[in-house]
Amino acid sequence: MDQRAKIPVSLPVTDPEPTTSYWQDPPDDEIGGANYRSPSDRESGQKYPSEADTVIVGSGITGAAVGWGLLSRLKKPPKEESGGDDDAGETLLRREENKKKWEVVMLEARGAVSGATGRNGGHTKAASYRSFEHHVGTLGLEEAKKIARLELRNIEEVHAFIQEEGIKCESMRGDTVDIVYDQAEWENSLRGVEMMRREFGNEKEGEYRIYDREEAMRELFAEDTEWNGQKEEVKGAIRYAAGSLSAYKFGVGLLKMCLDRGMGLWTGAKVVKVETSAEDGGSWKVKMENGEEIRARRVVLATNGYTAALVPDKFQEVIVPLRGQVTAQRPGRRMPNSGSLETTYSFIYDGGYEYMVTRPKGVGARFEGDVIMGGGLVRGEKSEGGMMEFGITDDSKLNEGISEYLRETTPRYFGKNWGEDNPDGRVRQEWTGIMGFSADGLPLVGEVPGEKGLWVSVSFQGHGMVLCWMCAKALVEMMETENDGSNGLEAWLPDSFKISEERLKKRFQGRFS
Repeated sequence: MDQRAKIPVSLPVTDPEPTTSYWQDPPDDEIGGANYRSPSDRESGQKYPSEADTVIVGSGITGAAVGWGLLSRLKKPPKEESGGDDDAGETLLRREENKKKWEVVMLEARGAVSGATGRNGGHTKAASYRSFEHHVGTLGLEEAKKIARLELRNIEEVHAFIQEEGIKCESMRGDTVDIVYDQAEWENSLRGVEMMRREFGNEKEGEYRIYDREEAMRELFAEDTEWNGQKEEVKGAIRYAAGSLSAYKFGVGLLKMCLDRGMGLWTGAKVVKVETSAEDGGSWKVKMENGEEIRARRVVLATNGYTAALVPDKFQEVIVPLRGQVTAQRPGRRMPNSGSLETTYSFIYDGGYEYMVTRPKGVGARFEGDVIMGGGLVRGEKSEGGMMEFGITDDSKLNEGISEYLRETTPRYFGKNWGEDNPDGRVRQEWTGIMGFSADGLPLVGEVPGEKGLWVSVSFQGHGMVLCWMCAKALVEMMETENDGSNGLEAWLPDSFKISEERLKKRFQGRFS
């Protein structure tokens, strides 16, 4: 694993093109391509603005949420002061003392929301009971409770925000079920649920329903299965609150709201380096692939698995990329409700799991009933139990072993409930995306030690949909109050999420979650 972590992290691939994510097909017709440019204030022929107060690198949920948080704190001047209706090419939120400086600029190497946010499985699912005992043992009870509370709150706030703002992104709140096939995993699951129930009492975090084997098979369509010549029997299932959405459409919708508030956005804008500018009062230089520079008071890296490519001396071997893989499958002919099941799913076995979302009906999904199945890392990767996917930032390729494994998961898990494949074929699409993993399995949030003005919210261990929103909210609070976040955040932000010199000294050893 040490050798995988030492592989120099590279920037997002642009040649060849990345695999086409199901969610990005087709891309948004306004900002989905790699050629969107907000109007620049620089001299003719220059692609990027020369200055900005804050530059955000990365346009996924983290970047968009940070942008929204910063812009929401700025007051929009009255129309009579701004000359009436906004000009299409102008922003109301330029700094008053310098009309050529943007308040917030976002840079994305490819199309908007082209990274992990636009490539995940669409699950807003915490599964806090699976990590709670570990967190209690390593971090203490109160910290473990903070993490579980943040995860549930993240789900609730994201779906509430979507509803309040009317973002069309196939948002659905409901339940999820974990079907467990291994006895040791089942015992661990029951122990985790019991701990959560005991510590949270009647709070939402402690609400779980346990199905025994017969109930899981009867009510949840679970079937015994076989893998690698070994029979695997359903042990039971755990049901709890979760949700699903198109994270791509959510991210795009949020970015458009940021643009309406005056954010500048450049796609196809590959940042190659960020460095301090000592001769300019400690501001930052954001260096672009074409040789141009943007000077900024603050830089936010919302770059997750790619972070070490920009600041290798701080993050190489600290945040290690991992390539994940997902498929979109047409439902089998016997799948209940044409595939649009009542809950989302995970299938948990010794050492690994898959996760599954079916495209819901009535929320504008393009292919209602399609089955999104992701994972397969431990069993599909034939070498070293998935470890060979660490250190990879190339999402232009598929791992054929994982492809083969994921393609056959649906009829294997659902058995007779799957039926014959759709006549157009089982697999509609498959793609890859890059995640970021840290040594202690926790996000890194805050101002980088020793680098004043450089901020990060990164490393979500493949669980960004239940971490990114709240971590971005915390980061904005830290940036605007210019402290470590202890003022007002101590009630809900886990201390273990805050970046520190101590955490930056840790080296990744191959922890999946």
